[in-house]
Amino acid sequence: MADRSQSESALVQFSERLTNSAAFGVLFREGMDLVEETAAYLDGDGRTEAKALERSVSLTYATESMRLTTRLMQLASWLLLHRAVKEGEMTLTQANREKTKVKLTAADPGSEDMIAKLPQQLQDLIARSMSLQTRVRRLDTTIHASPAERAPIGNPLVPQLNRLKAAFEQ
Repeated sequence: MADRSQSESALVQFSERLTNSAAFGVLFREGMDLVEETAAYLDGDGRTEAKALERSVSLTYATESMRLTTRLMQLASWLLLHRAVKEGEMTLTQANREKTKVKLTAADPGSEDMIAKLPQQLQDLIARSMSLQTRVRRLDTTIHASPAERAPIGNPLVPQLNRLKAAFEQ
């Protein structure tokens, strides 16, 4: 039992190290920059571009900009939770409990043919947010996998070698 708690502790330390990694720092900065860039676009050029759209495309613009905003807010929430772990403001266990409120599958975009009718800059923001979401989901799976999911498989020959050893020792 002591071995199990030691291995779980080592796995938790590995997960916490991921939040302290340079890769997490890059992901965090990229996510926050994308949130700011999207807000600036939707409040500026996006408003102008939306007014010039046909009515049916204008409805798609409104829907997709809301989905984009929702997706980015969920991603920003996840990133901020894990930055708090990095800063020592909360433990990974606390972040794991809090992250249940974050929906990393929220607000997937509509069909590609509808997205293609939107202004290019909005299409780019949507694509970048989806890429960020994929990377965050992957990191989330790595960080928050249960110890059983992370446990090394080990050498599959060991059980057979043990049987051979036991057979020759008799």
